[in-house]
Amino acid sequence: MTLVPHRIGVLALDGVVGLDLGTPAQVFGAACTADRQPLYTVDTCTPGGHPVRSSSGFRVLPDHGLDLLTTVATVVVPGLHGGPPMTDGTVHPAVTVALRQAHDRGVRIMSICTGAFALAAAGLLDGHRATTHWAHVEPFRRLYPQVDLDPDVLFIDSGQVLTSAGVAAGIDLCLHVIRSDHGSEVANRAARRCVVPPWRDGGQAQYIERPVPRSPASGTAATREWARQQLHEPVTLRELAAHARMSVRTFTRHFRSETGLSPAQWLLQQRTDHARLLLETTDLTVDQVARRAGFGTTAALRQHLHTRIGVSPSTYRRTFRRPPPSVDHPVVGSATTA
Repeated sequence: MTLVPHRIGVLALDGVVGLDLGTPAQVFGAACTADRQPLYTVDTCTPGGHPVRSSSGFRVLPDHGLDLLTTVATVVVPGLHGGPPMTDGTVHPAVTVALRQAHDRGVRIMSICTGAFALAAAGLLDGHRATTHWAHVEPFRRLYPQVDLDPDVLFIDSGQVLTSAGVAAGIDLCLHVIRSDHGSEVANRAARRCVVPPWRDGGQAQYIERPVPRSPASGTAATREWARQQLHEPVTLRELAAHARMSVRTFTRHFRSETGLSPAQWLLQQRTDHARLLLETTDLTVDQVARRAGFGTTAALRQHLHTRIGVSPSTYRRTFRRPPPSVDHPVVGSATTA
């Protein structure tokens, strides 16, 4: 039997942000099996199937109307600039109905950036934790006080409904979904095809003072790459600073401005992510994983993994270690099985 890709519908509203509109097709389109079979299909719709204006000076001519949302397993609402969801807290009644019906059927629903305004206007975020672009926090809170808004994270996965911060955080959310659906190997492969980092933790701060070093020679990027190769060894702050040829104080300041994290926080994040990858993709024992990721003991790995994602190593392995999709066992595109 032929593998059946998980079907995604992108709902573009008037004022849609061009980058956000293209992100789902680009990122999910890069996710495939080892033999290059696509794991997702992405289609775009608008209310009535009519053209909508983007925020970037072009119009979007969709192939579908809102009826698309009755056939997909995931709905993505990209960001928008202006319009009723951002000015008076409303969205077109037909959009509200389509989103609520999809939600009631168990469809996974995602927003990128200010797309969260549309989800909130449809009532899908009431009483739930959500995020949006940090620059739009005050109007969001004024229009939707019933939403528990957290502006200090890249994305929030609340189960059926997921929201992300602005711009590049939409890429992070899409990769997170691919990782949740198919594991780290597939997500990392998709990230490589998109030439983006494979993983930024959803709890990472949105606003980083200087996200890109002014020059590779003066930044900490080379030292971070070196540290990733040393995860199995204890690495001290003094060793990191020495590798970067900086004082500890200067290194710490540069490191935080470039990553938004202290060296210790970043290193712990890298160790945890490496342990997750090993749990998903190898037959190593949990004790071996703990040593190779630099935690030293199973107890330390268990503690840090539970603190970060709320599960034990063995539970994580059972949940996320998935056999590769087989043509004899199709992956049905439903929100409950994805």
